[in-house]
Amino acid sequence: MEILRVEDLTKIYGKAENEVRALDHVSFSVEQGEFIAIIGPSGSGKSTLLHILGGVDVPTSGKVFMDGQDVYARNEEQLAVFRRRQVGLIYQFYNLIPVLNVTENITLPVLMDGRKVNEERLEELLGILKLKGRENHLPNQLSGGQQQRVSIGRALMNAPAVVLADEPTGNLDSKNSQEIVDLLKYSNKKYNQTLIVITHDEHVALQANRIIAIEDGRITRDEVIRR
Repeated sequence: MEILRVEDLTKIYGKAENEVRALDHVSFSVEQGEFIAIIGPSGSGKSTLLHILGGVDVPTSGKVFMDGQDVYARNEEQLAVFRRRQVGLIYQFYNLIPVLNVTENITLPVLMDGRKVNEERLEELLGILKLKGRENHLPNQLSGGQQQRVSIGRALMNAPAVVLADEPTGNLDSKNSQEIVDLLKYSNKKYNQTLIVITHDEHVALQANRIIAIEDGRITRDEVIRR
């Protein structure tokens, strides 16, 4: 079943001689439960694409459909709800709130949405993420790998249909990197969540089901490497 479709997506920054075409008529579709790696050199448009898929940045032209709904037909308030409920965003630099502890950081999207925390899901995530016993730790009391686990928990807490990760292992050593990838793969399988990961790491990319390569804002390769 198709969960995501991108049609003729273009993103232009600046005007005239300062114009930069970050995305240039990009089109592809994604099936529910796929694990896709997006690769390409710095400045190729990977992060721009991810931010548009997540409702963070607005395309210049083209459309994004999530679960059959046009993402950018929504108003600002509806887009904010979309970001909280339908996508989970994971960044390279964690973006944790320094004055909030592990549990508070993980449950923040639910509380911002004015909803009750699913305690059963929270306990399950804390176990999967190996954060039991650290619930009351602040970010500066955690290792880099643990902080990234918290950011993953935050992204998964609302049970989003699509998880978008921008270089999630970029700041980690090889052991922590593989543990993070294993966690994302586990979530992908257990919850049948669609996983789209931007990475420069060939080892990470080769663990995906499909690789999409982008260069100069265009898709240069779209290959299924395993079913």
